[in-house]
Amino acid sequence: MVTPTNQELRTVTDQVKRTVSFVPAPKRVVSLVPSQTEYLFDLGLNQEVVGITKFCVHPKEKFKVTEKIGGTKRFQFDKIERLQPDLILGNKEENYQQGVDRLAARFPVWLSDIITLPDALDMMRAIGDLVNKTERAREIVGRVQRSFTQPIKAPRKRALYFIWRSPYMVAGRDTFIHHMMDMAGFENVMPEGTRYPELTLEDVLALEPEVILLSSEPFPFKPRHAEEIQAILPQAQWEIVDGEMFSWYGSRLLHSRAYFEELRQKV
Repeated sequence: MVTPTNQELRTVTDQVKRTVSFVPAPKRVVSLVPSQTEYLFDLGLNQEVVGITKFCVHPKEKFKVTEKIGGTKRFQFDKIERLQPDLILGNKEENYQQGVDRLAARFPVWLSDIITLPDALDMMRAIGDLVNKTERAREIVGRVQRSFTQPIKAPRKRALYFIWRSPYMVAGRDTFIHHMMDMAGFENVMPEGTRYPELTLEDVLALEPEVILLSSEPFPFKPRHAEEIQAILPQAQWEIVDGEMFSWYGSRLLHSRAYFEELRQKV
């Protein structure tokens, strides 16, 4: 691993229980996760974030000018090497183990592991502390917490959340999306089991959802795609939903609660 000279390293434990040593207040940060990238810029790291993925589209003005280091599942190691980061921030689910291991052999890599809203808030506090933005992080976390203080005042509805087509894939229970569905007042009809199971239309029919939520990402569902499902479930409501509001676990959470309120007025 590349280690700085004449500097005392700081050692922390990340969310997957790995020990990470890095220079205090890192000046060159690479982010491998879109939601965490947006959060870093919202913390005020306008100069320190030197590398992001091609999917780190927010904030748009930063996306245009910041070095792209590949995708979340395929890193361009030569670009990361040239950037010489003091710290790399990734995620257990969104990134791939082989790539993370290769980076960790050269640079400090801190990984998040997020299933619930409390996990996301812990990540936000931890990253704020890592990059010397503790007070700003506390402010953002506090605002998110306050926004979710009161539950959605709408009858709970049985729902399926689709993330992919051909094959159909939905969000299972052991996922952040499942937790955000719960916060939005939806009961995920998927039983315990696979995190992102593949379903046939027959499977969908058997689960009897009242609401079909078609995500804008990673598959960009359009109204025409709803017709296939509606043909077998004509009684179910459907809605194209903003996937970032359900699956991004950084400062995008500042907007999720209001979005859920608006959504529940429709379904």
